Amino acid sequence: MSSSMLFNVTMVIYMVSTCIFFAFLASRNKAVGLTGTYAALFGFLVQTAAIGLRWKESYDQGHGHAPLSNLFESVVFFSWTIVLIFLIIDFKYKYRAIGFFVIPFALFGMAWAQLGLDSGIEPLVPALQSNWLMYHVITCFLGYAAFAVACGISIMYLIRESMEKGGADVQAGGLLSMFPSIRILDDLNYKAIMIGFPLLSLGIITGAAWANYAWGTYWSWDPKETWSLIVWFVYAAFLHARITRGWVGRRAAILSVIGFAATIFCYLGVNLFLSGLHSYGK
Repeated sequence: MSSSMLFNVTMVIYMVSTCIFFAFLASRNKAVGLTGTYAALFGFLVQTAAIGLRWKESYDQGHGHAPLSNLFESVVFFSWTIVLIFLIIDFKYKYRAIGFFVIPFALFGMAWAQLGLDSGIEPLVPALQSNWLMYHVITCFLGYAAFAVACGISIMYLIRESMEKGGADVQAGGLLSMFPSIRILDDLNYKAIMIGFPLLSLGIITGAAWANYAWGTYWSWDPKETWSLIVWFVYAAFLHARITRGWVGRRAAILSVIGFAATIFCYLGVNLFLSGLHSYGK
């Protein structure tokens, strides 16, 4: 069995998990929600095996590098990190409804990778031939994944707040009864960003060290570097506003969504639409 086949299986499992989480919201059956979580876990394990197999295939073809070097591999790894962060939060807090707002991010990534991107294993370009590759990519994508989870939670917050203002009754056993309370959603949003921000900071630091190794300078104001700094400032502003100004609730949720939009542009928009030292990401 090839890694490509396992990635296809992963995509299908994440689709099934998303459907189960939708059924959970519709049925309000806790057993269904737990099934959705275990489906996501199963997909995560299959994807982990697929990533490991692709790494082996790279060595078999004589390239011998971690599967983190091109757009296909980075999208797959991004999906993997999203599910990892989700599972950590899900098993810790057991708010299953979050899965419907987070797993689709992983599903979309896997669908795009499998159906729209070149999955060929290529030799590393010279700039990528460094151990800094793994340090930089892993820390950045774990940070991105935490921001993705925060975005999903923020969307839940905005939906719940809007429905409550519209007169929806939480106690009537409707959709809102499956959502955590506004206070809990706000707290989870903050905790997810508190996971992602240090990881993004570490990713920028390792990226600067890698840039010095590859290009002889720690910072060159490449579009990718500039947008990474923009994303860092957005989330730094979020934490500063929350800690010093008491920003909670709707404003915090909106800023979280804006931050993830900036993150996606930093990750994909820069690589696909702007030229620079990171153009090999195409």
